[in-house]
Amino acid sequence: MALGTATQEDSEVDLKADRPWVCIVWDDPVNLMNYVTYVFIKLFGFSKEKAHELMMQVHNEGKAVVASGTREEMERAVQRLHEHGLWATLQREDHGRV
Repeated sequence: MALGTATQEDSEVDLKADRPWVCIVWDDPVNLMNYVTYVFIKLFGFSKEKAHELMMQVHNEGKAVVASGTREEMERAVQRLHEHGLWATLQREDHGRV
């Protein structure tokens, strides 16, 4: 293999290395549960049932992972959630307990 030539395996490893990021929504005392459900449906295209399930996880457990992907995708998801008034963060999926 010539120096500087990437193989398909190298590309797949690079893509996998950039995937383990998650977007976490945290419970807050401001937003109503119906609104949080609505935002999940609007931003992520979840069914009403899935959005409600995630909202209840946020409410009962204090947080829920609502999306995973590349760092850039999760930065955008966090930004969009902030624009809708929700408290959200991103972190590596394998960084402690999510």
